[in-house]
Amino acid sequence: MLGLTTRISMLGLATVFFGADLSRAEVRTQSFDYKEGDTVLEGFLAWDDAKVGKMPGIVVFPQWTGPSDHERGAAVDLAKLGYVAMVADIYGKGIHPPAPKESGAEMAKYMTNRPLLRARAKAAYDRLLQDAHVDASRMATIGYCFGGAGVLELGRQGADVKAIVAFHGTLSNPTPADAKNIKGHVLILHGADDPAVPPKEVDAFKAEMKDAGTDLEFVAYSGTVHSFTIASAGNDNSKGSAYNPLSAKRSWQAMRDFLDETLGK
Repeated sequence: MLGLTTRISMLGLATVFFGADLSRAEVRTQSFDYKEGDTVLEGFLAWDDAKVGKMPGIVVFPQWTGPSDHERGAAVDLAKLGYVAMVADIYGKGIHPPAPKESGAEMAKYMTNRPLLRARAKAAYDRLLQDAHVDASRMATIGYCFGGAGVLELGRQGADVKAIVAFHGTLSNPTPADAKNIKGHVLILHGADDPAVPPKEVDAFKAEMKDAGTDLEFVAYSGTVHSFTIASAGNDNSKGSAYNPLSAKRSWQAMRDFLDETLGK
């Protein structure tokens, strides 16, 4: 079920992240279908064709509107850093609900049905494991907003991932005892003024991680609200979601350092 394969120029996609070494990267991308049960999902893969040997794999979970250029751009930039990155799909092929009403309703289907969310997250993880470029012993996952729930639910079901990273991610969990199943290290990159993930939710999450003995690094960026890595979110913090270029840059670098530490360069 492989789809379109594309060679990406050294400038990458429209979404630009920070600090990638472009000097020798020869990034290729591939769109394809995969399944969870009978549901067809849309995947996107990026890797550096100039690299020799197997590379660490990273599953990228999208925000509440489904896979977009933001996540595909992140996958391309991760490929430039030497990873094989796959953008996952939770909703199903062709389902891209606009924010906020439609995307909120679609996201709620999975936030209230965590077994289904876990199944969709695991399907993406399993699909990336099958890729011939991937070193299955060095797997990680990153997620944005709703994708934060995806990465954490992948960890809570015991997937063998060494690093779990959430950018302005959803942290709520109806079954906190499942955190004991997390095998890897967790990095949360959070807006200190994020109204979508209030202090009560943050405190409950930290307690969950502490009770489970999980290795947690939690970074809160001051003056920063939800969606701070999303350029299309605008710059008005009073709306609760806004792009913050400084926090976006700092969080991307924090992720890079975390992946270097947990997966090895």
